[in-house]
Amino acid sequence: MAKKSRNKSQPAAAPGEVGPRQPCPCGSGKRYKACHGAAGGAAPTFVARPFEGMPSECDVIALRELVPAATAPLTLTEGSRTVRLATLLPGAAPAMVRDSGDIWLGLQVQHSYGNPARDLGAVLEAALATEEPGIVGLPSAPGEGPSLQDLISDTTLDITVHDGFEYWIDDIPDRDASMEAALEQANSGVMPTVRLESVEAAYWTNVGTKEHLRWVMPHQEDQLLDALARLHAAGKDSVAEGSRFVGMFRAHGLLAPVWDLPLGTGAEVLEGPAKAFAADLEEAMKGGELTAAERSARAGLANRQVTIR
Repeated sequence: MAKKSRNKSQPAAAPGEVGPRQPCPCGSGKRYKACHGAAGGAAPTFVARPFEGMPSECDVIALRELVPAATAPLTLTEGSRTVRLATLLPGAAPAMVRDSGDIWLGLQVQHSYGNPARDLGAVLEAALATEEPGIVGLPSAPGEGPSLQDLISDTTLDITVHDGFEYWIDDIPDRDASMEAALEQANSGVMPTVRLESVEAAYWTNVGTKEHLRWVMPHQEDQLLDALARLHAAGKDSVAEGSRFVGMFRAHGLLAPVWDLPLGTGAEVLEGPAKAFAADLEEAMKGGELTAAERSARAGLANRQVTIR
């Protein structure tokens, strides 16, 4: 008697839906069926490219996914409250209202409701509704409403990358020993990171055993993969002597190519090569059909998914 197969076929996901074995759109890194698709799991209102239309979209994604410590002032479309966007706030708080009435918004938080831009909008609205100092949380999905980009002016963000989290207490004149100790502990895990000046949303970092350049790009995925394949096949995908293009990761609807760099490279020497690479990439975007060598390169690139560390 033939044995029955133990493999149960899974129905194909309808267009726009998430299949059970696909990554959960909340960004947890788990499969959908083990996260928001599990029995009793909250189905997020997933937005594939949540920060689209936001000033400095690629940098915002980098600050949320890559950069340990950075801040940028935000200008509201209405009202005069001072708002500061930060990679991370103490305790991974979604927002804080300071004693001055200023509002701090955190990008790296513990909740995932499918649309981080809407989450930020809801938190900002809640913070604007009070001047009581303290943490502003987001304990449940916010529902319909404005996203962050609907509440701020459409200007390029002035991003400052910090060596540590000193900005957590830069508005506190009298600091006690417990504050300094907490800050020292938080800073111990910060990896040196520098934002390049010659191109947008490219960040050098030293992770101890190696250095990386990680660059969030605004282009459509298929078009970008074609262009990267052309450069790879032509041997023009280096950003520094000894660098190696190792792949890319997806984040909030965009791709971020990653290069490994020899230890000791640093950020400064990348400025010129990165600018030249950006020009070559724009030219490669104009190409037509891929050659056989370029198609082979593209197939290899599409399989090079890297993990954010």
